[in-house]
Amino acid sequence: MSKKVQAIYLWWHKSVIDQELLQSLPNLKVIANSGVGMDHLDLKLVASFGVKVANAPCDVSGSTADTEVALLLASARRLVEGYHVAISSGMEYCEADFLGVEVTGATLRINGMGSIGYKIALRAKAFEMNILYHNRTWRKEQEEQAVGTTYCKKIDSLLQKADFVMVVVSLTPLTDELIGKREMELMKPAATLINISGGTIQNCPATALQTGVIRAAALEVTYPEPLPRLPSLLITLLKLENIIITPHLSIKTGKATYMITEEAAENILAALNGLPIPSEVLPS
Repeated sequence: MSKKVQAIYLWWHKSVIDQELLQSLPNLKVIANSGVGMDHLDLKLVASFGVKVANAPCDVSGSTADTEVALLLASARRLVEGYHVAISSGMEYCEADFLGVEVTGATLRINGMGSIGYKIALRAKAFEMNILYHNRTWRKEQEEQAVGTTYCKKIDSLLQKADFVMVVVSLTPLTDELIGKREMELMKPAATLINISGGTIQNCPATALQTGVIRAAALEVTYPEPLPRLPSLLITLLKLENIIITPHLSIKTGKATYMITEEAAENILAALNGLPIPSEVLPS
């Protein structure tokens, strides 16, 4: 059976593509990934077996931006906590000091102004937010004006000014642990951290949340993932009330899933027919 396998479609990053597996599949031609991120694959190892790799960078930025803004709103207005209050036994009224924070007019700092970051800015404009961004390159002036955003060269200045800090960058050696203890201490005590990027980008915010260094956090990804159900520091994140954790919901819509699967299938068919792979990823 192993000799018949010519393609692998990866839908979940937990799948292990190691030397043992590659050696067992002598006729493997391509590994197609169901998403953009490739940090779960050893690209050089795969290439050494003559196997092509492709990702699926189709435009699901709108779906991802929707999720990011949903996390911001849910955290700001304490919707998850409010839900538990509303369904608790004996609930008669909500305490007067059960307060959230305003989103309209607040300062939003976006770290990473690619296609997703820009669509987040478009949505934030509707809330009349003061939008600041940091990116490897400046956006065109007309693009900045369209969403009313301002470029900040230094990350530290963004952290100090923001009510909401959004991390929207790819996980690379340069962005690994981009937001750690030092960066959180620069943030306002009333600030909220929202991360949909790689889980290691936010370096264990449990202490910062417990001690009031920041007000709240909303994480679409964590490291490790899922968080271990063990009596350790990491388990603290699962018990805190000022954090929202979601299991990679950013592309979990019927439309986005169809688009990603369709693109992966196109990559596989191209590889099997000896054609250029539309979304081939080469080892750096």
